[in-house]
Amino acid sequence: QVQLVESGGGLVQAGGSLRLSCAASGLTFSNYAMGWFRQAPGKEREFVAAINWRGSTTTYVDSARGRFFISRDTAKNTIYLQMNSLKPEDTAVYFCAQYKTPLITSYKEVTHWGQGTQVTVSS
Repeated sequence: QVQLVESGGGLVQAGGSLRLSCAASGLTFSNYAMGWFRQAPGKEREFVAAINWRGSTTTYVDSARGRFFISRDTAKNTIYLQMNSLKPEDTAVYFCAQYKTPLITSYKEVTHWGQGTQVTVSS
């Protein structure tokens, strides 16, 4: 049974930083691309960042590029999202996601989701 457990969310002032973690279990972690999505109140879930199976390719939503950085540690079966220069519009529940393939593809190829962690950025 695949489990994705996020941690690291919280309340931070605008301009601050947070690092989210997602610990994965029940899967061969190095076989799959992983990603982060977020959902703000009243809005649809949106893609934030993704990383391929070996960490050699990353992709970001335009609003996060240059501020957020995704990484993975195969030894710990964990992915991270370092978020810098946070803005109030980054406020959302952040979800960890496992793709069904080693490569980054559409969100429709996500097979497992974490429970989410709340990030709140105050102005």
